[in-house]
Amino acid sequence: MADGSPRPASQVYTWEPSNAAIAARYGLRPEDVLRFDTNTSPLPPPFVADVLAETFEPPLNEYPDSSYEALTAAAAAYTGAEPNEVIVGAGADEVLDLVAKAYLAAGSSALVPIPTYAMYGVLTTQRAARIVSVPRLGPEDRWSLNVERVVAELPNVSVAWLCAPNNPTGAPEPEEKISTVLDASAKLARPPLMVVDEAYFEFTNTTVVPWRHRYSNLLAVRTVSKAFALAGARVGFAVGARSVIERLERVRPPGSISTTSAHLATRALMDPAYALQNVRMLSEERDWLAAQLTALGWPSTPSVTNFLLVRVGDNAAAEQAADGLLQAGIVPRTFGPANPLRGHLRLTVRTRDDNEHLVDAARALAS
Repeated sequence: MADGSPRPASQVYTWEPSNAAIAARYGLRPEDVLRFDTNTSPLPPPFVADVLAETFEPPLNEYPDSSYEALTAAAAAYTGAEPNEVIVGAGADEVLDLVAKAYLAAGSSALVPIPTYAMYGVLTTQRAARIVSVPRLGPEDRWSLNVERVVAELPNVSVAWLCAPNNPTGAPEPEEKISTVLDASAKLARPPLMVVDEAYFEFTNTTVVPWRHRYSNLLAVRTVSKAFALAGARVGFAVGARSVIERLERVRPPGSISTTSAHLATRALMDPAYALQNVRMLSEERDWLAAQLTALGWPSTPSVTNFLLVRVGDNAAAEQAADGLLQAGIVPRTFGPANPLRGHLRLTVRTRDDNEHLVDAARALAS
């Protein structure tokens, strides 16, 4: 499974195994597999059936309108931006891929604070660009950015991948750290594109979107996969200065978002109340789950997201715990021996019933 470590260009990235594959390996039924590894919401939005019953325009026998005017307008209204400051994609991952295509030429470099979301390294190496790894501060500082080292590397890169809150640690990035890094980038003769991945924005309500007028090299990336519970629809978007959006538009494929996905995401962004309710529920469950796991000897890094980074022990202990959870039908996110988070597991927050199942399995492993 993906572990967040940077990989050399020659190494194939492995995606999450399917429920069927996990069930076959551990002698389970696919319906009994619980995904605690994907950071998705446990329940779909309440309006899905209503939207799918609508008559689509254009109809499903035709290609979608590649301008995605309604979706772009909804994303703009939700973020307080203008439609021409927004670009949409098939998930936030496609938006990140557009960044790599537009800004990372072969032989260029991208800054990746480690540990962080694995796709930044994957996309960088796919473009034959070099990863400039900058270690984050340690667990006592909640794995936050090492600002001094990040700033020192900015003149050497074309893109800086930043994640706030950070995945897989679940910790927020202090706003003053982000602003310091952005200020430093803006003073350079050739500023890199500063990508701030805000996939978990709804859990913190802290954003750099209003700063797009101050920094012409800033791009804020969002998704409807997390708080909006539409991971299967695969819709993301980004907000930035018009010059950045225009450059990304040149490499955006037409029709990559399906008609049904565009309609679902538009409806979600136009009525975000359910997403905020989902955030409140998941935040309460997160705190409950953290307390339960801590009592069992699995303390977690304080999280503001819908997942927990829990300390199990050394790398061998974490691998043993992961295998034990898998045998119980619970899929955790693991970290390889080259990752600074070895000895940890990342666990998605789900419903109370699911979370109790996780706690029971962890208790059995601890006994």
